[in-house]
Amino acid sequence: MRKTLQKHVFILLGWAFILLGAIGIVLPILPTTPFLILALALFAKSSPRFHQALLDSKWFGSILKQWDQNKTVSRRIKFRASLLIVLSFSISIMILQDRPFLQLLLILIALVCLFYIWRLNEPTKAQ
Repeated sequence: MRKTLQKHVFILLGWAFILLGAIGIVLPILPTTPFLILALALFAKSSPRFHQALLDSKWFGSILKQWDQNKTVSRRIKFRASLLIVLSFSISIMILQDRPFLQLLLILIALVCLFYIWRLNEPTKAQ
């Protein structure tokens, strides 16, 4: 009974993280990839079907497969993510022209996101 409950909670949390990741695509404050990685980990413990479906995803499958296999993110993906962060946060900062505190807060959040992304390991040549 306890295992079944844990499995269902993990599945529910996995889908919640996928939803947060999807929202993060359009909302610059939420990072998409970490939420999808969390969902992948939860599905690995609860639902092989959902785990495989996430790995087979047309949009995020290759990134998640790389993470699932060796816990790395390619430099190309880091550059793409950084570009999206800079663009989306820049638009948000421009929209908030008359709110310097919020602009500063967005700059801080963007810097934390960029720092996190660039701290992730990259694959070595042998991988």
